[in-house]
This record gives sequence, C-alpha cells and structure tokens, in this order.
Amino acid sequence: MKDTSPPPPIVSLRAVQKYYGTYHALRGIDLDIGEGEFFSLLGPSGCGKTTLLRTIAGFEDISEGTLLLSGQDMSGVPANKRPTNMVFQSYAIFPHLSVAENVAFGLRRRSDLSKQARQVMVEEALDMVGLGGYGARAAHALSGGQRQRVALARALILKPKVLLLDEPLSALDKKLREQMQNELRRLQRHVGITFVLVTHDQEEALIMSDRIAVMFEGEIAQLADPQTLYRRPLSRRVADFIGVMNFLPARATETGAEISGLGRATITPEQCPAGPLSGDCTIGIRPETMSILFGDEPAPASETRGLVHELAYYGDMTYYDILLDGVEKPVTLSMKNLVGRRVLERGETARISWDERALVAFAN
Repeated sequence: MKDTSPPPPIVSLRAVQKYYGTYHALRGIDLDIGEGEFFSLLGPSGCGKTTLLRTIAGFEDISEGTLLLSGQDMSGVPANKRPTNMVFQSYAIFPHLSVAENVAFGLRRRSDLSKQARQVMVEEALDMVGLGGYGARAAHALSGGQRQRVALARALILKPKVLLLDEPLSALDKKLREQMQNELRRLQRHVGITFVLVTHDQEEALIMSDRIAVMFEGEIAQLADPQTLYRRPLSRRVADFIGVMNFLPARATETGAEISGLGRATITPEQCPAGPLSGDCTIGIRPETMSILFGDEPAPASETRGLVHELAYYGDMTYYDILLDGVEKPVTLSMKNLVGRRVLERGETARISWDERALVAFAN
C-alpha cells in the first residue's frame, strides 16, 4: 500500500529558548518548515526573527529545546557542517575578486572538483540567477541588484537543503526590490529547495511566501498562509501589523455585533478566529473592502454615510479618511481611480458600502 503520509519537515524546532544573559530572545518556539517551502519570518525589529534564523544556521546556539535539520539533531553541529547556507543583508561580496571568483569561493575546500568542473558549476549558478556571461566582471563594478544575485549564486552553488535569507532586499530601491521579489520567488520554484526569509516588510512576505510566521517579542503570534494571515488574523496586534485595518468599537449580540459607525452585522464563527465574542469587542475591516457609492448607485451590500476628512491621491488609487457617526477616529478606505470616476473633496458627504463578510472580530 502506497504511503500517503506527508514527508517529515526539513526544519523542526521544539520548545526552543534563547537567552543573552537575562534577555529572553526566543520564547518556546515550536515550528516545522517543509521541504521545498518558501517560508518567511516576519516581525518588527527586535522581535527575534534574525536570532531564530541564526540558530538554524548554527551561528547561535540555542539555550534550551531541540533543533532538527532533515531529522538530525543539530546540537553541537557547527554552521559549516549543516545542510544550510545563508545570504546576508550586506551580501558580503569580496570587491577585489571577480564575479566568478566570488561565486566559486564556497567551493575552495572541494578537493574532488577539477578546475573545469568548478567552472561549469559557476556558470550554471550564474545562469540560474540571470547573470550568465558576468563571470569576468569585477565585483566592485556591479549594481546593488547584481551584487545580491552574486550572493545568491554563491550560496546556491553549494546545493544546500535550506537557504537562509536575512533581509536580502532591504538595501535595494523600491522598484528593484519589487523586481527581485518576483525573481527570488521564481528562483525558489526553479531550484525546489527550502527558502527561509527574514523580513520586516509585510508586503514582501505576503508576495513571496507559502507560509508566514509573525513574531513579536520572541514568540510566534500567528503561523499561516498569506491569505489566512491577511483575512483572518488571530489578534488585533497581528491585524494591525499586516497591512492596514480599521478598528471599530462594537458590542456582541446573539447573532453578531452592533458596530459603531456601521450598525448591526452578522458575524460567523469563521470571522472570530480567536474564539466566540461576548460583551464589548472590536471589529476590523480592511480599506479595500469598503467603497464609495456615487449618485444613485445601489449598494451591493450594507450602506452607511460619512464625511471625507482627508484624502491621498496616488494616481491609480485614492485613499480616503472618512468620519463615521459615533466613531472618533476616521476609517480609511481605498478606491481605484477609474476613467470617469471623480475624486471626492474634503468636507463632502459620502455614501459608504461595506460587506459584513469582510469583517473580523476581536475580543477586547
């Protein structure tokens, strides 16, 4: 009979603790990362994500707990003996070496390889990251995006089981960063190995990842796929960190909630990811799930009214801050600037459509 059980995780952490003196950097981390997965560790500065990445790499010892790579306990195993490689934020490119020499640097201890075999491996690695023909170039003459690709090629040439990426795109400008996000995702699918990315950029994590662990203060607050994380955050803190969310005071009813500024809404158990509501609570709604109605346009869902308090025009989109009755802080909604659709001005009254299916509820 064919075994249909899932393969064992390539990275497994159980009750991992890390102390720096009295500072508790990692607090009981339990985590499995699958083979061939693009996994991201996301959180603000100081949350422990880089420390966790460095423990997997072997640059930091864990204080307590167990770390397995491919089912093998890594206790006492140094970084250079682990089936991992790491791409650093600074790329760590050697400026006095050529591109090919940089990429081949990790092969320097492979006495079993001939000069020709090394050259073939270097050329394959450069082709993989889109730098075919760049081998003879001086590393110091490369752009930021090209240096990042060289760092990737140097890491991948060793064929690690897990590639660890410590904010590798943070030094790039916005346009190049967006381009490299797509390139990294394509590269990961092509090589098929596990990527573990550390980032503080929520959009970057959502675009690139199969799953994301959101971390605060050394703990994993939520572990989920990007859609679940965005649409059904477990806590207000996670919701506030992932993108933009409006929070409205509410009171739970038998079938849902009475929401300030919006009115009564039905709330399903799925919309309460942290558990059932009672008494005073908070309702979250994303800006893109609300819209402005123009003229006699019928509301596709529920409707309320508000005053345009402020707006920001971005060309393709306009973001409005709307004051709703009974709500002290304006809510933000986003509208595409379609041909023929005018942009409202400050002080105008707006009809607001919203869909109760987009709501997510949090206990106070």
